[in-house]
Amino acid sequence: MTFFETLARDTLDERNRFLAIPQIVDGLAGRISRETYVAYLTQAYHHVSHTVPLMRLALSRLGPSHAFFARALEGYIAEETGHEQWILDDIGHCGGNRADAAASAPTAATSAMIAHAYDVVGKRNPMGLFGMIFVLEGVSIALASQGAARLAVGLGLGPECFSYLTSHGALDQDHMAFFQGLMTEVNDPADQEAIVQMARRMFDLFGDLFRSIPHGRSIVHAV
Repeated sequence: MTFFETLARDTLDERNRFLAIPQIVDGLAGRISRETYVAYLTQAYHHVSHTVPLMRLALSRLGPSHAFFARALEGYIAEETGHEQWILDDIGHCGGNRADAAASAPTAATSAMIAHAYDVVGKRNPMGLFGMIFVLEGVSIALASQGAARLAVGLGLGPECFSYLTSHGALDQDHMAFFQGLMTEVNDPADQEAIVQMARRMFDLFGDLFRSIPHGRSIVHAV
């Protein structure tokens, strides 16, 4: 069994709990309001704006023995820079206020997720960041491949409202294939444990972010 397969196996319970969250279930089915979608994008903006800073922090803490992973992070940084602006564009196209979204405070759940990532990367093992990447990219693929098209129909919104989900989903499919190969190079048991534990915790914390988003199926939104 490869380490990637071990990672997927050892986080299966957390992943299944995540996929059972009502906001996720209804989002993938296209059964959420425009307000809920904009609320999701707003929290996505807050956590995505920390992606590159977290990667740079991890890069600064990786020693010579992790040069292979440092080069991988450099590639991630080049590709992830500016993605939070895609989210603000989507908010604006949906009729939301991008300036208000950018100036808003993240929810407590979003803040907890970001704080945990900084704690692991900055104070414990920077290799743990790959556990977060595993969760976020896997979720992006699911949301893009299943949710975006159904949301577009359900909300009557054009493709310009889903640039983050659709573009990031396509990008993350390539990233996940790369990630699988990258994980075959993780041989240090301490690094493997850090990645698995980060992924487990991140499924729960990211799940809390979704749970914090106001959502009610009874909302009827006029398109």
